[in-house]
Amino acid sequence: MSMLIYGLITGILFGFLLQKGRVLRYDKQLGALRLTDLTIFKFMGTSVIVAMIGVYLLVDLGLVKLDLLPTVLGKNVLGGLLFGVGWAVLGYCPGTSAGAAGEGRWDALFGALGMVAAAVIMAELYSTMTPASTGGWGDFGKVTLPGVLGVNHWFVIALFVTLYLVIFRWVEKKGM
Repeated sequence: MSMLIYGLITGILFGFLLQKGRVLRYDKQLGALRLTDLTIFKFMGTSVIVAMIGVYLLVDLGLVKLDLLPTVLGKNVLGGLLFGVGWAVLGYCPGTSAGAAGEGRWDALFGALGMVAAAVIMAELYSTMTPASTGGWGDFGKVTLPGVLGVNHWFVIALFVTLYLVIFRWVEKKGM
């Protein structure tokens, strides 16, 4: 089975979970942006934890090899700001806009098309961005948190899982 089929199956499963988790709803998006309903953050936090464990398990089994992009803070901050503004204006993040478009929401479809166009433009411009265009700061090269700390990646994963579970429990107790 080709890798594209695995990606398609994973994408369909993720979309199904987005829909079942009710994170495609506008009120959930608005609640996330206003920090009054953390359903989306809990969903995405869980997704990140599962992905972190899965990727490093595949690396340890020798089934995949990490191919890192350099960490450049200026580019990351610029990208994060664009992402946040786009989410606030559209009312969907990229994953939820695709899911909402799949549910037939036209606003999300147009937003998803805009995000694809922006991603293509950014992919073309990324390599031409100079340090001066991103504030000239924060080029750390190809780094990982375990590499910076000089520890095994499973230690960092265990730390993140523990921290996430503590935060998740606190958020649940607060009813958010």
